[in-house]
Amino acid sequence: MTTSTVSTRSRVSHGAGFWIVATTFLLVMAYSTVPTPLYALYQARDGFPVSTITVIFAAYAVGVVFSLFFVGHISDWVGRRRMLLIAILISALSAMLFLLWSSVEGLIVARVVNGVSIGVLTATATAHLGELRAVARPDENSIVAASVAGASNLGGLALGPLIGGLFAEFLPNPLVLPHAVFLVALVIAAIVMVSVPETVEQSEPRRRYRPQRLAVPASSRGAFIAAAFGAFAGFALLGLFTSLAPTILIGTFDAPDHLLAGVTTFSVFGAAALGQVLLARLPLQRQLLIATVSCGIGLAAVAAGAVLPQLGVFLVGGVIAGLGVGVLFKSAIATAGSLADPARRGETLSLVFLIAYCGLALPVLAIGFALTFAPEIDVLLIFVSLVLVTTVVAGVAMTRRAAGHP
Repeated sequence: MTTSTVSTRSRVSHGAGFWIVATTFLLVMAYSTVPTPLYALYQARDGFPVSTITVIFAAYAVGVVFSLFFVGHISDWVGRRRMLLIAILISALSAMLFLLWSSVEGLIVARVVNGVSIGVLTATATAHLGELRAVARPDENSIVAASVAGASNLGGLALGPLIGGLFAEFLPNPLVLPHAVFLVALVIAAIVMVSVPETVEQSEPRRRYRPQRLAVPASSRGAFIAAAFGAFAGFALLGLFTSLAPTILIGTFDAPDHLLAGVTTFSVFGAAALGQVLLARLPLQRQLLIATVSCGIGLAAVAAGAVLPQLGVFLVGGVIAGLGVGVLFKSAIATAGSLADPARRGETLSLVFLIAYCGLALPVLAIGFALTFAPEIDVLLIFVSLVLVTTVVAGVAMTRRAAGHP
């Protein structure tokens, strides 16, 4: 049962704990995308094909999905803080694997482990932020906590490639130093997390473990399905830029700069995070309308930029589409959280993230397979077309729900 009781072991207020969790959320999510601009360096060192990059990336998404299904929901009864500590330490383990085992096999294992940490983290941190904020600011609209959670999630995903690109372009040992720096930062974050208040009272006797239930709130099935579809479609677009941005820049635009690769992914994820904040005060229906139009225009520009080819058009299209995806994702999380039974909030949010990360993994695996026999530009155009349709359909469905239509 969720409570407002401060754990006796906590040393900070719920308000301070809220910002500690948000910062840690940002840190762990950032580390998950630091390798994005580094893939080209690993490829140049070991000589593996582009399809191997998609396998390495998909390994991360597989780890997330596995963790969400088997672990992500159990913070509802073992506690938010405990699961966040586990997530941080698993992320630190992945950093150690990157440092000690950097062959292709090691990269795949490290990415699976890193994905497991994200699966534990996402729903737990999102639920914890909402509960901490509800105690610290009981009269505040819940959308504030949802916006901070979404910004920490996508903002971290945005910062990671930029940080990785800076390491790759300007600092020595780019395949070692970023992992070492984040390993230290993650250990510090784990130590600080001990001081954060717990918001879940552990029940006695303890609940028997079971995997995530693939169920939706029975009274609002339609709204939940629309939100989950929006999360899936949005993450499909983010997966393109997270996994293949450096390869597309080199193969399509002849732009091998590592920092540019990081900036490209940062711009898309940054727009997603910024859009959540800038549009937060607008009515939900208007936010979703803007998001749907942004996804349509942005993805059309991404396709046009790849065909011409014009790097500027491609990048601007990614930023516009990213803004739309950010709003879709935030709305999906807020909708799921509002529909959930408070005692099963972590479980419900885990299901939304599970669906979202399936959107991250499955299309990227399909791209990797298609690249083995089809030209890169053709694969890109087909993928962008499919994501355009799914994001627009999801946006229209969510807009109708927000307007009160069935």
